[in-house]
Amino acid sequence: MHPSPLAIDSVAQSLVRFADATCAGSTAQDLRVMEAGHAGLTFGFDLIGPGPEQRRGLVLKLAPPGVRRSGNTDVYKQAPLLRALHAAGLPVPDVPYADAGESWFGTPFIMMERLPGLPFFVWQPDPSFDRSVQAVTSLYAQTIDAMAAIHRFDWRHYLTDWEEPRALVDEVLRWDVVLAKSPHTDWIASGRAVRDRLLATRPDGAPIGLVHGDCQPGNALFDGGRLTGLIDWELASIGSRRIDAGWMMMLADRSSWTDDWCPVCPMSPAQVAARYAAAMEEACDDLPWYQAYAGYRLGAISCLNIHLHRSGRRPDATWERFALTIDPMFSRAAALLDRLPITTEAAA
Repeated sequence: MHPSPLAIDSVAQSLVRFADATCAGSTAQDLRVMEAGHAGLTFGFDLIGPGPEQRRGLVLKLAPPGVRRSGNTDVYKQAPLLRALHAAGLPVPDVPYADAGESWFGTPFIMMERLPGLPFFVWQPDPSFDRSVQAVTSLYAQTIDAMAAIHRFDWRHYLTDWEEPRALVDEVLRWDVVLAKSPHTDWIASGRAVRDRLLATRPDGAPIGLVHGDCQPGNALFDGGRLTGLIDWELASIGSRRIDAGWMMMLADRSSWTDDWCPVCPMSPAQVAARYAAAMEEACDDLPWYQAYAGYRLGAISCLNIHLHRSGRRPDATWERFALTIDPMFSRAAALLDRLPITTEAAA
């Protein structure tokens, strides 16, 4: 979904008004819709200061108008998170401006600094990237290291009132309603079987920390092969931080994908796990469970988006590619879980 020219004009007018009132004589120029994948609610622009050479690239992200502020629709929630991470020296964009109200754009917003570089979209990377094994491995390794730095962040001190930790059982059960939107009953049945096995074999969920929610090279920016920042924090939460590591392992597992639709990733799940464990300096023996959970989660998300695409409510033909992966995704998750013992807590 992209906004109409009228919507862009409306945002431009509001942006001019905001800059005049709050940015000390600066003017906003070159407003443009960001690339696909931002639902037409993310814009890039330049803030031009009153003095010479005072040009600042910013990204404006708007909350969906008329939608309840919860989860990934609560855009303003990212402001205190990113500000705390940036202040700690972590690789995220700063947020110089944000407002939870609707007086400026008719919806809450954040304005982030625009970091240099491009994301490495793992299914269809930009052709400017070096696709050699060595170069792509470096992108994944840098992303894992940045993820580990985020996981070491002291959220209890700096994000005391940001969010309550989510229990692992709630993490699994929250996808029930999403899976139920599947256009195929066999996908629902397969997914529910995986869900039940996840609940029966789940670890205790420790250690708790900040979770990005979709940490992978497609949500990192790279400039000249160097990671400049982790972006797209809509799914961030406090919970079992190994959720992020399991997500990356799922992307790296060829058994979860088809030859027609597979991430560009030269690392194996074991290599991802080893890199993460070394970066965290801790044993991570429970990561196979988190990889299986990632497969279940992406399978459920795919079911919903395929439904939205085929029903015409949110057309996006990319999800037809993911439709090819749902069966192998659920099958791989089940195979991983079959190797794990039933936990006493879950059995009770």
